[in-house]
Amino acid sequence: MQQAVSLMFSSQPPGTLTAVENSNDRMSVAQKEWPRRGRILMPRISKTNGEPMEEQPLTGAVALVTGGSRGIGRAIAHQLAALGAAVSICGRDRAALEESARTLAKIGPRVHAQAADVTKPADVAGLVSRTEAALGSITILVNNAGIGLFGPAHEKTEADWDRVMATNLKSVFLLSRAVAPSMIRRASGDIINISSLAGKSTFAGGGIYCASKWGVVGLSGCMAEDLREHGIRVSVICPGSVATEFSTRRTKDASKLLRPEDVAHAVEAIVTQRPGSFLSEIHLRPVRKP
Repeated sequence: MQQAVSLMFSSQPPGTLTAVENSNDRMSVAQKEWPRRGRILMPRISKTNGEPMEEQPLTGAVALVTGGSRGIGRAIAHQLAALGAAVSICGRDRAALEESARTLAKIGPRVHAQAADVTKPADVAGLVSRTEAALGSITILVNNAGIGLFGPAHEKTEADWDRVMATNLKSVFLLSRAVAPSMIRRASGDIINISSLAGKSTFAGGGIYCASKWGVVGLSGCMAEDLREHGIRVSVICPGSVATEFSTRRTKDASKLLRPEDVAHAVEAIVTQRPGSFLSEIHLRPVRKP
């Protein structure tokens, strides 16, 4: 029998969207009954020889994806959900979060969506604690939240610098610091940071943005060395321009750009890698230059 699970978008606690039952403001999603916290079992579909199909590779995993309501983050969240993980997403656009959470809930695993500013330590602490209360311990963290601000660095303000660095780099530090202790206790976990090929090269007008993404690459490499002895894998993905509403160069041929799903596929490769090894850095380019 299937159970109708109600998905409510509520402001209690403030800014939190989560799955609850018996709400007057809800939508029903058909889903298998949850056997226990943090784990979704796949239906046992028998093969012709009577053996059940294997579980999805991320059954029992809990993933937190920042900036998960649109673009690359949304594609990553959907891919992790399709692989069997329970998924938490955050962002600052409530309407986009609600829509993305509804779509994720149709895939099957439990979903938690929460409005949060990942540049603020208090918001980060609340996001992590409420995610773990709703879904269980975080086993996969994808630091995807980011913004772009372009133009000659000498023409930018200190506020411009602070805004880009806080969103693109400080948030990676804050989120990773928040989840690392729990991962260390369990001696396992994946932290995946989304940088850019702009973190490996330079271009005119990219001063602040490139600085933030170079910082993500450097921070990721050092974190990987700090945490690998604890069984935690830290990886960084450096995509070229991706066809989303956020793009570094608007004049490029959009038909030749990477798709958000390409980045999501790279995340899948990382989290499904054999436990005794890890993909430390992935450079992702389109086949044809835009």
